[in-house]
Amino acid sequence: MSQTAAQISARDLFRSFKMGTRMIEVLRGITLDITPGESLFLCGASGAGKSTLLYTLAGLERPEQGVVKFGDVDVYAQSERNLAKLRNTKFGFVFQAYHLLPELTALENVMLPALIGGADKTAAAQSALERVGLGERLQHLPSELSGGEQQRVAIARALINDPEVVFADEPTGNLDSATGGSIVELLLNLVRAEKKTLVVVTHDRELAKRGDRHLDMRDGKIVEDVAHA
Repeated sequence: MSQTAAQISARDLFRSFKMGTRMIEVLRGITLDITPGESLFLCGASGAGKSTLLYTLAGLERPEQGVVKFGDVDVYAQSERNLAKLRNTKFGFVFQAYHLLPELTALENVMLPALIGGADKTAAAQSALERVGLGERLQHLPSELSGGEQQRVAIARALINDPEVVFADEPTGNLDSATGGSIVELLLNLVRAEKKTLVVVTHDRELAKRGDRHLDMRDGKIVEDVAHA
């Protein structure tokens, strides 16, 4: 039986940080493959290395050792300009803090990544907000939206350039459990409908079980790799 080629592959990733006089090893030889259209959750306690791994896979944090490939592209062999273009066109990002600009409306916030690329995607931004249930809130400022609504705006923004992969770092971290659950369900439904790959960092193992697979991390290593039926 032929295996689907990996969309993202990581080999022997190492990353450490200096804290005072100590060196803290955050990634300790991580190797993994992510297939197209897969919903993968990275789990573990605080300090396990899961956010650092996500940033490294997403071209945001260069490893000290190891290789990350997106298809045939060696991510960290790219120039900074090409790396920025890869992140803006192929990847979408959702963070725990919504990172919405307070002076811009929901619609304008969603359009930002497209404007960086020089495109006017007003209609696409409106459509994205409708898909996340905010079609009536286009002209509202972030201060006029609840936390859950702000995260929905952030999800719409992540989708505006039609990325192949969506990376989400603790997207429910600032939300109550019910709202957080609905946000994860929304993300999963959107990426599955549009056949996108999803990589999510969470400390909530119950949420992680909703994906196709989850990896348990401890002390910078993957200690368990669980596929869900």
